[in-house]
Order: sequence, then structure tokens, then C-alpha cells
Amino acid sequence: MKAIMMTAIGKPDVLVLTDIDEPEISTATQIKIRIKAAGVNPVDTKIRSNGLLYDHPLPAVLGCDGAGEVVETGSAVSQFKIGDKVWFCHGGLGREQGNYADVTVIDQRWVSLMPETLSFSEAAALPLVLITAWGALLDRGGLQSGQTVLIHAGAGGVGHVAIQLAKLKGARVITTVSSEQKAEFVKALGADEAIIYVQNNFVDATNKLTGGKGADLVFDTVGAEVFKQSIPATAHFGRLVTLLDPGELNLAEARMRNLLIGFELMLTPMLRDLAEARDQQVKILKQCAQWIDQGLLNAHVSKQLPLKEAAKAHAMIEAGHSTGKIVLIM
Repeated sequence: MKAIMMTAIGKPDVLVLTDIDEPEISTATQIKIRIKAAGVNPVDTKIRSNGLLYDHPLPAVLGCDGAGEVVETGSAVSQFKIGDKVWFCHGGLGREQGNYADVTVIDQRWVSLMPETLSFSEAAALPLVLITAWGALLDRGGLQSGQTVLIHAGAGGVGHVAIQLAKLKGARVITTVSSEQKAEFVKALGADEAIIYVQNNFVDATNKLTGGKGADLVFDTVGAEVFKQSIPATAHFGRLVTLLDPGELNLAEARMRNLLIGFELMLTPMLRDLAEARDQQVKILKQCAQWIDQGLLNAHVSKQLPLKEAAKAHAMIEAGHSTGKIVLIM
């Protein structure tokens, strides 16, 4: 089968299209999936440039997100049948095979039926970002109906689904974007206010929009500097959740505000083999599939590229400011 192999640590050109052996079912509860599309995420680019997250030798197949069709089932598989369309977040970290490939084998426990109303491309774009946004907003952030949330980079992969999940929860959504075009995009998703951060100081704008109070929850998807700047935009007794390492910070103002600070890394259940936590992630996908089929949640795929152009997809993500998700098509 065809697969994109990470042949070394380095720039996008270390991703090489290769012929490798097709994986085979080895346990009774596994299913074989012909992958139709694979989502490309920033974590893929970080693994490529910094190294695998397991102490395993290269080469390796990257890609956590996938969608495809079941083509074979193990003898004890009870949840799926041949022909089922499925989506999943599994592998791609350096141990199990990732999804930049034609075929994968996964235990049925970590797979879910994909939304009936989505294409394979749209479905492959969503698992990681849905689970991430859910964990940050609802599990770590404890977002409640009527609260105000500030979501950074609302036009991005995580941000564009976070806006929709927050609105489904009944929150008021303020988000940051880099342009008028992206402001229109996030408002179409349901955002109540869009702050163009290259024109306006988002702290001042957020406090003005909240009558000086600040947001009840701030969701940082960008990094250390934005995290630091977000502290005075967070309401007293509020919550500040980040996806990234904020580095060494002076947290005196966060302490004065009595903030709860949280971290969201949706890869932890895979990396630490936390089975019950992974079960919860599959439940998230099942709930989101219902909302998608009800027209309450949408995916935005900004670019579809053939599998052989995985390096181009990585370069586009690293260039920054992409809208929605980039997907590889098999």
C-alpha cells in the first residue's frame, strides 16, 4: 500500500511517499479500515520537526485523524461490519501506524461510526479538534450556559469547532482573528464578537465587551505570549485553559484574580494508555456525530490535497493563519 513515511527529523521534505506492507488484523477485536482521508494537525508538524513521542526508530507513519471504510473484521468484532463508514483519532505518534496511508488496523474500541451527513474529507478533519475543544471548554473549562468565553484563533482548526461547541452550550462567544475575512467566517459559525487582534488589543476589547469584567473562560490555542496576555482578560474567579506550555510566567495577577488554570492535551490518553479516558473520547465523537447530523455542528475544510502532497500540507500549516483544516485524500 501507499503511505507517507517520516524518514528523519526535519523539514517537510523528510515526508516521503513509499510502498509498505499492508497491516493485518492480529487480534479478534480489530478492524481493518481502508482510509479515504486523513486530517493534518499542527501536532503532526511538531512530531516531524522534533521527533516521535515514543522511543521507537524511524521511519514512521504520521497522522492521528482518519476516516474510511471497514473492509475486514476480527472474529470477535461486534460493533462494526464490512462497509461501515468510520472516523477515529488513533496512532501517528510513533508507536501505532498513523493515517497518512491507504489502510490501517485499529481495535474496534477506539473507532466510531462517522456522521452520515459528512464526506470522508470532512469527517477526517474533525476527531482531534473536536475532542480537544470539548476537553478544554467543557471538561477543563466547565463552561456553563450564559457565561462568556474568549476563544483565541477562532478561525483555526480547534477554534472553529470550539466556537460551535460553546454556542451549543449556550455561551456568549468572543473570539480573536487576524482579518476581516476571518471575522466574517467566525460570525457565520456563531461567534457573537470577533476581535481583529492586529488592529485592536484583545485584552482591552474583551474587557470593554464584558463591561470591565473579563471573560469567564479564556481558551488559549496559540501559546505562551497569548496565555500571558490573557490573564487580565479573564474574569476574577474565572478559568484560563491552554493547549500549550505557557513557559515561566509571573502569575501574581492570576493569583490575585483567583483563576483556575488548566491544560488540555487530548493525546494524553493515547500516550499514557488510559483506556477509560479514550472511551470518553469515543463518546465525544458519538455525541458530536449526532449534532453534526442534526445540522448543529459543521466542519470547514480549507484545502484537500492528495496523499503524495503531505509535505505541502505540513508547509501550509507551518506558514500559519490557515482557516479550518487541511486534509489528505487517498
